Amino acid sequence: MADNLLFYTELVSMPVLDIKGRRIGRVKDAALVPVADAARIDRFLVGGGYTWLTVRADQIRSISLDRGIQLCDEQLLPYHDDEYMLRIGRDLLDQQIIDVTGRKVVRVTDVTMRIHHDGERDLLTVFEVDIGLRSIFRRLAQGLLPPAWIRRLQQPIPPNSIRWEFANVLEPDPLRRLRLNISYSKLEDMHPADLADIVEELSPAEREAIFETIDNEAAADALSEIEPKMQASILESLEPEKAADIVEEMAPDEAADALSELEDETSEEILDEMDSEPKSDVRELLEFEEDTAGGMMNTEYVALHQNALVTDALAGLRGNERLLETLNTLFLIDAEERLTAAIPLARLFLAEPGAKLQSLSSDTLIQVNVDESQDRLTELFDKYNLLTLPVVDEDGKLVGVITADDVISVLRQK
Repeated sequence: MADNLLFYTELVSMPVLDIKGRRIGRVKDAALVPVADAARIDRFLVGGGYTWLTVRADQIRSISLDRGIQLCDEQLLPYHDDEYMLRIGRDLLDQQIIDVTGRKVVRVTDVTMRIHHDGERDLLTVFEVDIGLRSIFRRLAQGLLPPAWIRRLQQPIPPNSIRWEFANVLEPDPLRRLRLNISYSKLEDMHPADLADIVEELSPAEREAIFETIDNEAAADALSEIEPKMQASILESLEPEKAADIVEEMAPDEAADALSELEDETSEEILDEMDSEPKSDVRELLEFEEDTAGGMMNTEYVALHQNALVTDALAGLRGNERLLETLNTLFLIDAEERLTAAIPLARLFLAEPGAKLQSLSSDTLIQVNVDESQDRLTELFDKYNLLTLPVVDEDGKLVGVITADDVISVLRQK
Protein backbone atom coordinates (compact mmCIF):
# COMPACT_ATOMS: atom_id res chain seq x y z
CA MET A 1 0.00 0.00 0.00
CA ALA A 2 1.47 3.33 -1.11
CA ASP A 3 2.22 5.77 1.71
CA ASN A 4 0.49 8.58 -0.14
CA LEU A 5 -2.91 6.80 -0.25
CA LEU A 6 -5.58 7.47 2.34
CA PHE A 7 -9.02 5.87 2.62
CA TYR A 8 -12.10 7.84 3.54
CA THR A 9 -12.68 5.37 6.40
CA GLU A 10 -9.26 6.45 7.75
CA LEU A 11 -9.89 10.16 7.19
CA VAL A 12 -13.12 10.13 9.19
CA SER A 13 -12.35 10.60 12.91
CA MET A 14 -8.76 11.67 12.08
CA PRO A 15 -7.66 14.32 14.62
CA VAL A 16 -7.24 17.92 13.45
CA LEU A 17 -4.48 19.85 15.22
CA ASP A 18 -3.93 23.59 15.47
CA ILE A 19 -0.61 25.37 14.83
CA LYS A 20 0.69 24.39 18.28
CA GLY A 21 -0.33 20.74 17.88
CA ARG A 22 -3.44 20.92 20.08
CA ARG A 23 -6.46 18.91 18.95
CA ILE A 24 -9.45 21.05 18.00
CA GLY A 25 -11.70 18.21 16.79
CA ARG A 26 -11.98 15.24 14.47
CA VAL A 27 -12.91 14.98 10.80
CA LYS A 28 -16.63 14.31 10.33
CA ASP A 29 -16.79 14.54 6.55
CA ALA A 30 -14.92 15.90 3.52
CA ALA A 31 -16.25 17.59 0.42
CA LEU A 32 -15.43 18.27 -3.20
CA VAL A 33 -16.49 21.47 -4.92
CA PRO A 34 -16.69 20.10 -8.49
CA VAL A 35 -17.16 23.50 -10.14
CA ALA A 36 -13.69 24.41 -8.80
CA ASP A 37 -11.92 21.05 -9.11
CA ALA A 38 -13.41 17.65 -9.97
CA ALA A 39 -11.08 15.65 -7.71
CA ARG A 40 -9.52 17.86 -5.01
CA ILE A 41 -10.95 17.73 -1.48
CA ASP A 42 -11.82 21.38 -0.97
CA ARG A 43 -13.42 21.32 2.50
CA PHE A 44 -12.93 19.28 5.65
CA LEU A 45 -15.81 19.31 8.12
CA VAL A 46 -14.48 19.10 11.66
CA GLY A 47 -16.51 18.33 14.76
CA GLY A 48 -15.51 20.10 17.95
CA GLY A 49 -17.89 20.37 20.87
CA TYR A 50 -21.47 21.11 19.77
CA THR A 51 -20.69 22.51 16.36
CA TRP A 52 -18.90 21.66 13.13
CA LEU A 53 -16.16 23.83 11.70
CA THR A 54 -15.11 24.20 8.07
CA VAL A 55 -11.43 23.75 7.19
CA ARG A 56 -10.42 24.87 3.70
CA ALA A 57 -7.79 22.94 1.75
CA ASP A 58 -5.43 25.92 1.85
CA GLN A 59 -5.54 25.96 5.68
CA ILE A 60 -3.87 22.55 5.93
CA ARG A 61 -0.13 22.09 6.33
CA SER A 62 0.11 18.29 6.45
CA ILE A 63 -2.00 15.14 6.33
CA SER A 64 -0.67 11.96 7.90
CA LEU A 65 -2.25 8.65 8.85
CA ASP A 66 -0.12 8.60 12.03
CA ARG A 67 -0.27 12.24 13.12
CA GLY A 68 -3.58 13.44 11.69
CA ILE A 69 -4.23 16.80 10.02
CA GLN A 70 -1.98 19.75 10.99
CA LEU A 71 -3.31 23.25 10.26
CA CYS A 72 -1.33 26.30 9.17
CA ASP A 73 -4.28 28.68 9.62
CA GLU A 74 -6.70 28.68 12.55
CA GLN A 75 -9.25 31.16 11.19
CA LEU A 76 -12.04 28.58 11.00
CA LEU A 77 -15.72 29.26 10.36
CA PRO A 78 -18.78 27.30 11.51
CA TYR A 79 -19.98 24.82 8.93
CA HIS A 80 -22.93 25.85 6.77
CA ASP A 81 -24.28 23.54 4.09
CA ASP A 82 -23.17 24.66 0.64
CA GLU A 83 -25.17 23.58 -2.42
CA TYR A 84 -21.93 23.44 -4.43
CA MET A 85 -20.41 20.79 -2.13
CA LEU A 86 -20.36 17.08 -2.91
CA ARG A 87 -19.82 15.54 0.51
CA ILE A 88 -18.09 12.15 0.48
CA GLY A 89 -19.89 10.69 3.51
CA ARG A 90 -23.33 12.12 2.83
CA ASP A 91 -23.54 12.18 -0.98
CA LEU A 92 -21.20 9.42 -2.19
CA LEU A 93 -20.72 6.69 0.42
CA ASP A 94 -23.33 3.90 0.11
CA GLN A 95 -24.77 5.60 -2.99
CA GLN A 96 -25.18 4.08 -6.45
CA ILE A 97 -22.88 5.33 -9.21
CA ILE A 98 -22.29 4.29 -12.81
CA ASP A 99 -19.03 2.56 -13.67
CA VAL A 100 -18.50 3.87 -17.20
CA THR A 101 -15.78 1.39 -18.16
CA GLY A 102 -17.46 -1.62 -16.57
CA ARG A 103 -20.84 -0.53 -17.96
CA LYS A 104 -22.72 -1.26 -14.74
CA VAL A 105 -24.31 0.32 -11.69
CA VAL A 106 -22.35 -0.16 -8.46
CA ARG A 107 -22.60 0.93 -4.81
CA VAL A 108 -19.75 2.88 -3.21
CA THR A 109 -18.41 1.36 0.03
CA ASP A 110 -15.27 3.48 0.49
CA VAL A 111 -13.18 6.11 -1.30
CA THR A 112 -9.43 6.07 -1.91
CA MET A 113 -7.64 9.43 -1.91
CA ARG A 114 -4.10 10.55 -2.67
CA ILE A 115 -1.99 12.85 -0.54
CA HIS A 116 0.00 15.29 -2.66
CA HIS A 117 2.97 17.01 -1.02
CA ASP A 118 2.91 20.45 -2.63
CA GLY A 119 5.74 22.53 -1.19
CA GLU A 120 4.69 23.64 2.28
CA ARG A 121 1.18 22.11 2.11
CA ASP A 122 -0.51 18.76 1.56
CA LEU A 123 -3.46 18.38 -0.79
CA LEU A 124 -5.92 15.50 -0.90
CA THR A 125 -7.55 14.31 -4.13
CA VAL A 126 -10.07 11.56 -4.83
CA PHE A 127 -8.33 8.73 -6.70
CA GLU A 128 -10.76 5.79 -6.77
CA VAL A 129 -14.14 4.71 -5.47
CA ASP A 130 -14.04 1.30 -3.81
CA ILE A 131 -16.78 -1.28 -4.27
CA GLY A 132 -15.36 -4.66 -3.22
CA LEU A 133 -14.97 -6.88 -0.19
CA ARG A 134 -11.76 -5.14 0.87
CA SER A 135 -13.56 -1.85 1.38
CA ILE A 136 -16.42 -3.60 3.18
CA PHE A 137 -13.86 -5.11 5.57
CA ARG A 138 -12.45 -1.63 6.24
CA ARG A 139 -15.93 -0.36 7.03
CA LEU A 140 -16.59 -3.22 9.46
CA ALA A 141 -13.22 -2.84 11.19
CA GLN A 142 -13.41 0.97 11.32
CA GLY A 143 -13.03 2.11 14.92
CA LEU A 144 -12.41 -1.41 16.20
CA LEU A 145 -8.80 -1.80 15.07
CA PRO A 146 -5.97 0.67 14.45
CA PRO A 147 -5.77 1.76 10.77
CA ALA A 148 -2.30 0.21 10.37
CA TRP A 149 -3.67 -3.18 11.47
CA ILE A 150 -6.63 -2.90 9.09
CA ARG A 151 -4.27 -2.21 6.21
CA ARG A 152 -2.25 -5.33 6.97
CA LEU A 153 -5.27 -7.57 7.46
CA GLN A 154 -6.91 -6.47 4.20
CA GLN A 155 -3.93 -7.43 2.04
CA PRO A 156 -5.14 -10.99 1.16
CA ILE A 157 -8.47 -9.58 -0.12
CA PRO A 158 -8.32 -8.55 -3.82
CA PRO A 159 -9.05 -4.84 -4.33
CA ASN A 160 -12.03 -3.77 -6.42
CA SER A 161 -12.25 -0.14 -7.35
CA ILE A 162 -13.06 2.33 -10.13
CA ARG A 163 -10.91 5.27 -11.10
CA TRP A 164 -12.67 8.49 -10.12
CA GLU A 165 -12.64 9.83 -13.69
CA PHE A 166 -14.62 6.77 -14.82
CA ALA A 167 -17.28 7.06 -12.09
CA ASN A 168 -20.51 8.90 -12.89
CA VAL A 169 -22.37 10.21 -9.85
CA LEU A 170 -26.18 10.03 -10.09
CA GLU A 171 -28.11 13.17 -9.10
CA PRO A 172 -31.82 13.44 -10.00
CA ASP A 173 -32.26 17.09 -8.99
CA PRO A 174 -31.55 19.22 -12.12
CA LEU A 175 -30.57 22.33 -10.14
CA ARG A 176 -28.19 20.45 -7.85
CA ARG A 177 -26.79 18.55 -10.84
CA LEU A 178 -25.91 21.89 -12.40
CA ARG A 179 -24.39 23.28 -9.20
CA LEU A 180 -22.28 20.15 -8.69
CA ASN A 181 -21.18 20.20 -12.33
CA ILE A 182 -22.37 16.61 -12.82
CA SER A 183 -22.51 15.56 -16.48
CA TYR A 184 -23.61 12.30 -18.09
CA SER A 185 -21.68 12.96 -21.29
CA LYS A 186 -19.47 9.89 -20.70
CA LEU A 187 -22.56 7.72 -21.07
CA GLU A 188 -23.06 8.93 -24.63
CA ASP A 189 -20.00 6.94 -25.76
CA MET A 190 -21.45 3.67 -24.46
CA HIS A 191 -23.08 1.09 -26.72
CA PRO A 192 -26.85 1.80 -26.59
CA ALA A 193 -27.56 -1.73 -25.34
CA ASP A 194 -25.13 -1.26 -22.41
CA LEU A 195 -26.64 2.12 -21.55
CA ALA A 196 -30.12 0.57 -21.71
CA ASP A 197 -29.05 -2.14 -19.25
CA ILE A 198 -27.77 0.53 -16.85
CA VAL A 199 -30.92 2.64 -17.16
CA GLU A 200 -33.11 -0.36 -16.37
CA GLU A 201 -31.33 -0.76 -13.00
CA LEU A 202 -31.97 2.83 -11.89
CA SER A 203 -34.87 4.49 -10.12
CA PRO A 204 -37.41 6.44 -12.22
CA ALA A 205 -35.94 9.77 -11.06
CA GLU A 206 -32.41 8.71 -12.03
CA ARG A 207 -33.59 7.48 -15.44
CA GLU A 208 -35.27 10.81 -16.03
CA ALA A 209 -32.09 12.66 -15.03
CA ILE A 210 -30.02 10.76 -17.60
CA PHE A 211 -32.48 11.21 -20.47
CA GLU A 212 -32.87 14.90 -19.66
CA THR A 213 -29.11 15.42 -19.85
CA ILE A 214 -27.53 13.24 -22.55
CA ASP A 215 -27.48 14.01 -26.25
CA ASN A 216 -30.81 13.39 -28.02
CA GLU A 217 -29.32 10.90 -30.48
CA ALA A 218 -27.69 8.85 -27.71
CA ALA A 219 -30.94 8.98 -25.74
CA ALA A 220 -32.91 7.75 -28.76
CA ASP A 221 -30.50 4.86 -29.39
CA ALA A 222 -30.69 3.77 -25.74
CA LEU A 223 -34.47 4.17 -25.57
CA SER A 224 -34.82 1.87 -28.58
CA GLU A 225 -33.09 -0.89 -26.57
CA ILE A 226 -35.36 -0.59 -23.52
CA GLU A 227 -38.46 -2.72 -23.02
CA PRO A 228 -41.74 -1.00 -24.07
CA LYS A 229 -43.31 -0.34 -20.66
CA MET A 230 -40.17 1.35 -19.38
CA GLN A 231 -39.93 3.34 -22.62
CA ALA A 232 -43.38 4.70 -21.89
CA SER A 233 -42.47 5.50 -18.29
CA ILE A 234 -39.37 7.46 -19.38
CA LEU A 235 -41.18 9.44 -22.07
CA GLU A 236 -44.03 10.27 -19.67
CA SER A 237 -41.52 11.62 -17.12
CA LEU A 238 -40.01 14.10 -19.60
CA GLU A 239 -41.38 17.42 -20.77
CA PRO A 240 -43.19 16.91 -24.13
CA GLU A 241 -40.64 19.07 -25.97
CA LYS A 242 -37.68 17.01 -24.69
CA ALA A 243 -39.51 13.73 -25.36
CA ALA A 244 -40.24 14.91 -28.91
CA ASP A 245 -36.57 15.77 -29.50
CA ILE A 246 -35.61 12.21 -28.53
CA VAL A 247 -38.40 10.50 -30.48
CA GLU A 248 -37.44 12.44 -33.62
CA GLU A 249 -34.01 10.78 -33.51
CA MET A 250 -35.52 7.28 -33.40
CA ALA A 251 -36.32 5.21 -36.49
CA PRO A 252 -40.00 5.88 -37.37
CA ASP A 253 -41.08 2.31 -36.58
CA GLU A 254 -39.35 2.39 -33.17
CA ALA A 255 -40.82 5.82 -32.44
CA ALA A 256 -44.30 4.58 -33.32
CA ASP A 257 -43.86 1.53 -31.10
CA ALA A 258 -42.78 3.73 -28.18
CA LEU A 259 -45.65 6.20 -28.60
CA SER A 260 -48.19 3.41 -28.96
CA GLU A 261 -47.47 2.43 -25.33
CA LEU A 262 -48.53 5.88 -24.07
CA GLU A 263 -51.93 7.29 -23.25
CA ASP A 264 -53.42 8.96 -26.34
CA GLU A 265 -53.25 12.41 -24.74
CA THR A 266 -49.54 12.07 -23.87
CA SER A 267 -48.72 10.66 -27.29
CA GLU A 268 -50.46 13.60 -28.97
CA GLU A 269 -48.60 16.13 -26.82
CA ILE A 270 -45.28 14.64 -27.95
CA LEU A 271 -46.37 14.43 -31.60
CA ASP A 272 -47.43 18.08 -31.53
CA GLU A 273 -43.88 19.07 -30.53
CA MET A 274 -42.23 17.05 -33.33
CA ASP A 275 -41.09 18.45 -36.68
CA SER A 276 -43.48 17.86 -39.55
CA GLU A 277 -41.54 15.21 -41.53
CA PRO A 278 -40.84 12.69 -38.72
CA LYS A 279 -44.28 13.43 -37.26
CA SER A 280 -45.94 12.47 -40.55
CA ASP A 281 -44.03 9.17 -40.77
CA VAL A 282 -44.83 8.25 -37.18
CA ARG A 283 -48.51 9.17 -37.46
CA GLU A 284 -48.80 7.00 -40.56
CA LEU A 285 -47.29 4.00 -38.77
CA LEU A 286 -49.51 4.48 -35.71
CA GLU A 287 -52.57 3.87 -37.93
CA PHE A 288 -51.57 0.24 -38.56
CA GLU A 289 -52.31 -2.66 -36.25
CA GLU A 290 -49.23 -3.61 -34.21
CA ASP A 291 -49.22 -7.26 -35.37
CA THR A 292 -49.28 -6.49 -39.10
CA ALA A 293 -46.58 -5.69 -41.65
CA GLY A 294 -47.64 -2.03 -41.53
CA GLY A 295 -47.21 -1.98 -37.76
CA MET A 296 -43.73 -3.54 -37.98
CA MET A 297 -42.27 -1.75 -40.99
CA ASN A 298 -39.80 1.11 -41.07
CA THR A 299 -40.35 3.97 -43.51
CA GLU A 300 -36.62 4.69 -43.83
CA TYR A 301 -35.16 3.02 -46.95
CA VAL A 302 -33.41 3.91 -50.21
CA ALA A 303 -35.47 3.66 -53.41
CA LEU A 304 -34.42 4.70 -56.93
CA HIS A 305 -36.12 4.81 -60.32
CA GLN A 306 -36.07 1.50 -62.15
CA ASN A 307 -33.88 2.97 -64.92
CA ALA A 308 -31.18 4.17 -62.48
CA LEU A 309 -27.51 3.26 -62.87
CA VAL A 310 -24.95 2.05 -60.35
CA THR A 311 -23.54 5.59 -60.15
CA ASP A 312 -27.00 6.86 -59.15
CA ALA A 313 -27.14 4.25 -56.39
CA LEU A 314 -23.76 5.29 -55.01
CA ALA A 315 -24.88 8.92 -54.97
CA GLY A 316 -28.06 7.87 -53.18
CA LEU A 317 -26.07 6.04 -50.52
CA ARG A 318 -23.91 9.10 -49.91
CA GLY A 319 -27.10 11.06 -49.27
CA ASN A 320 -28.32 8.53 -46.71
CA GLU A 321 -25.24 7.93 -44.57
CA ARG A 322 -27.36 7.62 -41.42
CA LEU A 323 -28.91 4.42 -42.79
CA LEU A 324 -25.70 2.71 -43.90
CA GLU A 325 -25.16 0.84 -40.64
CA THR A 326 -28.28 -1.28 -41.18
CA LEU A 327 -28.83 -0.97 -44.94
CA ASN A 328 -28.39 -4.12 -47.03
CA THR A 329 -30.88 -3.70 -49.90
CA LEU A 330 -31.85 -1.00 -52.40
CA PHE A 331 -35.24 -0.90 -54.09
CA LEU A 332 -36.32 0.12 -57.56
CA ILE A 333 -39.68 1.76 -58.26
CA ASP A 334 -41.49 2.91 -61.39
CA ALA A 335 -42.95 6.35 -62.11
CA GLU A 336 -46.01 5.52 -59.94
CA GLU A 337 -43.75 4.43 -57.03
CA ARG A 338 -44.69 0.78 -57.50
CA LEU A 339 -42.01 -1.66 -56.38
CA THR A 340 -40.28 -3.35 -59.32
CA ALA A 341 -37.03 -4.85 -57.95
CA ALA A 342 -34.74 -5.34 -54.96
CA ILE A 343 -30.94 -4.96 -55.27
CA PRO A 344 -28.61 -6.59 -52.68
CA LEU A 345 -26.22 -3.84 -51.66
CA ALA A 346 -23.12 -6.03 -52.02
CA ARG A 347 -23.72 -6.41 -55.77
CA LEU A 348 -23.04 -2.69 -56.32
CA PHE A 349 -19.36 -3.10 -55.53
CA LEU A 350 -18.87 -5.75 -58.22
CA ALA A 351 -20.69 -3.85 -60.98
CA GLU A 352 -19.49 -1.32 -63.55
CA PRO A 353 -20.46 2.28 -62.65
CA GLY A 354 -22.53 2.60 -65.84
CA ALA A 355 -24.44 -0.64 -65.37
CA LYS A 356 -28.21 -0.55 -64.93
CA LEU A 357 -29.37 -1.44 -61.43
CA GLN A 358 -32.14 -3.56 -62.92
CA SER A 359 -29.52 -6.02 -64.13
CA LEU A 360 -28.35 -6.58 -60.55
CA SER A 361 -31.78 -7.34 -59.08
CA SER A 362 -32.66 -10.49 -57.15
CA ASP A 363 -34.14 -13.28 -59.23
CA THR A 364 -37.32 -13.42 -57.16
CA LEU A 365 -38.99 -10.33 -55.74
CA ILE A 366 -40.58 -11.17 -52.41
CA GLN A 367 -42.89 -8.56 -50.96
CA VAL A 368 -45.86 -8.32 -48.58
CA ASN A 369 -48.92 -6.16 -48.21
CA VAL A 370 -49.27 -3.78 -45.26
CA ASP A 371 -52.00 -5.99 -43.76
CA GLU A 372 -49.91 -9.20 -43.74
CA SER A 373 -49.78 -10.92 -40.34
CA GLN A 374 -46.69 -11.27 -38.14
CA ASP A 375 -46.84 -15.05 -38.33
CA ARG A 376 -46.69 -14.97 -42.13
CA LEU A 377 -43.80 -12.49 -42.05
CA THR A 378 -41.85 -14.79 -39.74
CA GLU A 379 -42.45 -17.72 -42.11
CA LEU A 380 -41.13 -15.71 -45.08
CA PHE A 381 -37.98 -14.62 -43.28
CA ASP A 382 -37.31 -18.20 -42.22
CA LYS A 383 -38.13 -19.81 -45.59
CA TYR A 384 -36.11 -17.44 -47.78
CA ASN A 385 -33.38 -16.46 -45.26
CA LEU A 386 -34.30 -12.80 -45.73
CA LEU A 387 -32.50 -9.81 -44.27
CA THR A 388 -35.03 -7.27 -45.57
CA LEU A 389 -38.63 -7.58 -46.74
CA PRO A 390 -40.34 -4.72 -48.67
CA VAL A 391 -43.91 -3.74 -47.76
CA VAL A 392 -46.37 -2.38 -50.36
CA ASP A 393 -49.85 -0.89 -50.19
CA GLU A 394 -52.92 -2.08 -52.11
CA ASP A 395 -51.64 -0.35 -55.27
CA GLY A 396 -48.23 -2.04 -55.08
CA LYS A 397 -46.48 1.16 -53.99
CA LEU A 398 -43.44 0.75 -51.73
CA VAL A 399 -44.31 2.14 -48.29
CA GLY A 400 -41.78 0.52 -45.94
CA VAL A 401 -39.38 -2.30 -45.14
CA ILE A 402 -39.13 -4.93 -42.42
CA THR A 403 -35.70 -6.12 -41.32
CA ALA A 404 -34.54 -9.31 -39.66
CA ASP A 405 -33.97 -7.30 -36.47
CA ASP A 406 -37.68 -6.42 -36.41
CA VAL A 407 -38.64 -10.07 -36.66
CA ILE A 408 -36.14 -11.08 -33.96
CA SER A 409 -37.62 -8.46 -31.62
CA VAL A 410 -41.10 -9.87 -32.18
CA LEU A 411 -39.94 -13.42 -31.54
CA ARG A 412 -38.16 -12.36 -28.32
CA GLN A 413 -41.32 -10.68 -27.02
CA LYS A 414 -43.28 -13.88 -27.65
